[in-house]
Amino acid sequence: MNNILHIAWLIPFLPLVGFLVNGLGRNQLSKSISGIIGSGTILASFLLSVYVFLSVKDGNTHVAHYFDFINTGALKIGFDFQVDQLSSLFLLIITGVGFLIHVYSTSYMHDETPNNFAKYFAYLNLFVFSMLLLVLGGNYVIMFIGWEGVGLCSYLLIGFWFKNDNYNSAAKKAFVMNRIGDLGFLLAVFWLITKLGTTDYHTVFQNVSQLTSFDITCITLLLFVGATGKSAQIPLYTWLPDAMAGPTPVSALIHAATMVTAGIYMIARSNILFTMAPTTQTVIAIIGLATAILAATIALKQNDIKKVLAYSTVSQLGYMFLGLGVGAYTGAVFHVMTHAFFKALLFLGAGSVIHALHGEQDMRKMGGLKKYMSITHITFLLGCIAIAGIPPFSGFFSKDEILAAAFSSNPVLWVIGVLGAVMTAFYMFRLYTMTFLGNFRGTDEQQHHLHESPGAITFPLIILAVLAVIGGLIGIPEVFMHGGHRLEAFLEPIFRESKKIQGTHHLSHSTEYFLMAASVVGASIAIIFAWKNYKDYRYSTEENTGIARVLENKWYVDEIYSSVIVQPVRALGGFFTNVVERGIIDGIVNGVGRAVNYGSRQIRLLQSGQVGTYVLLMVFGILILFVIQLFL
Repeated sequence: MNNILHIAWLIPFLPLVGFLVNGLGRNQLSKSISGIIGSGTILASFLLSVYVFLSVKDGNTHVAHYFDFINTGALKIGFDFQVDQLSSLFLLIITGVGFLIHVYSTSYMHDETPNNFAKYFAYLNLFVFSMLLLVLGGNYVIMFIGWEGVGLCSYLLIGFWFKNDNYNSAAKKAFVMNRIGDLGFLLAVFWLITKLGTTDYHTVFQNVSQLTSFDITCITLLLFVGATGKSAQIPLYTWLPDAMAGPTPVSALIHAATMVTAGIYMIARSNILFTMAPTTQTVIAIIGLATAILAATIALKQNDIKKVLAYSTVSQLGYMFLGLGVGAYTGAVFHVMTHAFFKALLFLGAGSVIHALHGEQDMRKMGGLKKYMSITHITFLLGCIAIAGIPPFSGFFSKDEILAAAFSSNPVLWVIGVLGAVMTAFYMFRLYTMTFLGNFRGTDEQQHHLHESPGAITFPLIILAVLAVIGGLIGIPEVFMHGGHRLEAFLEPIFRESKKIQGTHHLSHSTEYFLMAASVVGASIAIIFAWKNYKDYRYSTEENTGIARVLENKWYVDEIYSSVIVQPVRALGGFFTNVVERGIIDGIVNGVGRAVNYGSRQIRLLQSGQVGTYVLLMVFGILILFVIQLFL
């Protein structure tokens, strides 16, 4: 076992230690100690992840078997970690962005009691541990343990302020909708065990030829059901915008470094299976693109700053699934990375604004913050440019790689994808102008206390802004620089077999230039239009009419779900509770009790105290026994 495998287990173990120390010692630890422990363990994991990342450039895969997790009969599933190019890249994203979010939280959560502060950091550490376990797992069972862990932590953190019933409802919604998706994942794992007798990645991919086309299609569709829940795709996406109920750093962690990227990672890890299931890939591309467009339309008319970013995440995840669906696995992973940079930046920037406005999240009550919060303003602007896909910012390279692959697959997918990109540029700069430009629209008291956030908040913003600007340079298209796509070269061992199966589709340089120019021009026009319409924003009731009202109410999807699913299920539950349980089951159980009680009262009357009566009953008893014996 080499040095990589000797230290790989420490990467998730250190956050687990942080969880245990902060969780068990929450009544004794001060806020500063809790923050140091929580952030320090993630920093240590990040440094180890850097070492691992630098150690896998040789293209090799390293698998460590620590012990047998399941060993029964012919089924043996080990507690294994797999360290390769894909897992090491995700390790950097999770621990690097996660560390910045932890540092940010030390200031953002300063008003909490020491007990709650330590508990919060314990949950954050457990969240990171679960995600690290998910990406390091050497088989689908270990991945599923981490998969369930991030689901649990999302519930704990979304409902962290549990005294608010709305927050509790949001946490339960996330938990239940994720369990729906997880059932699909679990069924796929059982299917693999039934057919191949293992869940080990290497063995499954080596023996995929033993599976029929029907098996592969069903397994991949079930895995995709799991991904739709965890990564918020139609129809299981509505939990993610409601997840904004949690503290803003939690939103950044869920949307950028953990949780929602799990589905992308799982499909990228299983790329061979999905490449051999063209039907599933078509479904993924269609669902991903539909989700991207639907969420983008909703984001156009949201007024809660965090809700705009939430629907933006759903939309960007849709683009990642579009990339997976058309076989652009590197492009999807690339967009995961760049999205982690600019979306964490945008959420933490929104948190800085909310912090300065003492909890205000309605953009209609903001405006003019540029002159009060210069660092937050410039970093937020850089994040908006990056997500809008303006070159040479990071979002341009990763988004256009996906769109180019979509064009190669079907030009219709590209046209719809560009439409979504244009809407992305519009709603993000609508958010920016309403928040930072024009005149301040809040209260005089809010304006009096406006100030830039402290260093623990602005430092992560600056780091993430730099990454959002230059992060895309590791994936420069060949049309600009031969061999410039370093990420593709780095991940080549992971996707090599899939490329052999699906082949490669190269676009001419002129076509690539046209596609890029079209998306950039469209985004630029949308930015200018948003700036002109919202730089001097004044609220008008006319905004809430017609299609605008439909978009503001999110296409009434939650209301439809409530009418079609929630209310009928509750009615069915009420039927079982009132009729079956109380009327039949309780009636039988209580009836038996009442019958025994009544019978006991009647038999008690036989106890008269008269000896003659007792003798007579004894004689009757003997006669009855004699008759029974005679006839039997």
